[in-house]
Amino acid sequence: MLKVRQFVFNMFAENTFVVSDSDSREAVVVDPGMFTQAERKEFDDYIESNSLKIIQVVNTHLHLDHCFGDNYVRDRYGVKVAANIGDAPLGADLGTQIRRFGGRGDLEGVSIDVELRDGDTIRVGSDSLKVIETPGHSRGGICLYCKDGKFLIAGDTLFRGGVGRTDLEGGDARQLSASIRNKLFALPDDTAVLPGHDRFTTIGDEKRSNPYV
Repeated sequence: MLKVRQFVFNMFAENTFVVSDSDSREAVVVDPGMFTQAERKEFDDYIESNSLKIIQVVNTHLHLDHCFGDNYVRDRYGVKVAANIGDAPLGADLGTQIRRFGGRGDLEGVSIDVELRDGDTIRVGSDSLKVIETPGHSRGGICLYCKDGKFLIAGDTLFRGGVGRTDLEGGDARQLSASIRNKLFALPDDTAVLPGHDRFTTIGDEKRSNPYV
């Protein structure tokens, strides 16, 4: 059985997830957003105290708040970064991204080591996460679906009562709506939605009441 641990990191209050298998202790880190030393320590303490073996970093997309900690996790734990190639330009130019939000200085870019495509499977112990391509918030946006665990890590594609913004580079409102309606809303209504920000919801609740889809 997969266990999901949520952290809220950085100035954007971004949700970072550690998905681990209780038997093998294998874990993947989804959207590592740790930015400060204190956040990195909080993350490391959790990994150490639960004797987890990180096997991969997975990004739902490469907007800066979701990948502040990519290189830290990659280097410290000796793992590769997996994401959709459509977001490679975003990862390569984090400096431009942070300046758009009024930040100063530069950030080391993030490179994609493993290219993820629609339908790919990410093994975590005896269970798995299925990759669902959901462009619209960014060109390379993906979600991660665990059928047995009945949960979806949605990145910034779908929120509780909202959707990801489409006014950033690679955003497309029509494409985002199609991704949600055709792919995410095809999942069972009781699927828990774990978004990139804010509170959890379900597919059923968003089908019934989300005003943006």
